[in-house]
Amino acid sequence: MVKYALMILSIIPFGVTSDSNQFITLQSTTSTENSGLYDFLLPAFTAESGIKVRVVAVGTGQALRNARNGDGDILITHAREAEERFVRSGFGLNRRDLMFNDFVIVGPPEALGDKSKNRNPVDFFRNIAEKERIFVSRGDDSGTHKKELELWTRADVDVVAASGRWYRETGTGMGATLNIAIGMGAFTLTDRGTWISFKNKSDFEIIVEGADILHNQYGVVVATPKNQEPSKRQNAIIFCNWLLSEAGRAQINSFAINGEQLFYANGDGSACE
Repeated sequence: MVKYALMILSIIPFGVTSDSNQFITLQSTTSTENSGLYDFLLPAFTAESGIKVRVVAVGTGQALRNARNGDGDILITHAREAEERFVRSGFGLNRRDLMFNDFVIVGPPEALGDKSKNRNPVDFFRNIAEKERIFVSRGDDSGTHKKELELWTRADVDVVAASGRWYRETGTGMGATLNIAIGMGAFTLTDRGTWISFKNKSDFEIIVEGADILHNQYGVVVATPKNQEPSKRQNAIIFCNWLLSEAGRAQINSFAINGEQLFYANGDGSACE
């Protein structure tokens, strides 16, 4: 890990840049933005490198489309299959594991029943459909939405047929979807990082957590659109390597709210280039 930090130092002297206005564009999930991670992470990187990072927070699917269209130098998203397809199609330099947390199902407390949260999420989704309890979906092709659809598929539930009845789609980010779900007394799926940082929980609680299928892996990809400036690509590589370095991992692991860690760095030590 240390050698990658040294590699970054050899590329650019931290704190010294040739252009004080240089920046790269990070296409990111709304979950990482809503959690406050970037407000904590990016100032440390900019202070060391002089490179500014502008965040565009959208669903994972939209983030990948934006970068494919040339609007993005690096991505932090959470849909491995889509990320790897993006790289195979020639739009990304590579994909690396960055960090993880998990997904949780939240809802009104009376749904807890026996108070056990470690129930099977697929069975719980099937139960929601059978009882036609209102479920609020992001419906935005985000990583969270993709995971939710996987759970419905495993539960053998056709949510397209239920759309507009007990199944409601917001087409918005995680924070807005949580607000809508709480206003409707409905269930929804969220990443734990956003839930911990969310300030409008009302009396809602985590209803289901802890299953292996709810693992939430984030990846980092250096984008390589045809119209990208060489300096942007090089700075994106510097940022990617910093995220995977000892310094970046320490920053990710130290981000906490009320003493609760939100993300866990788990890169394997590979450099981005």
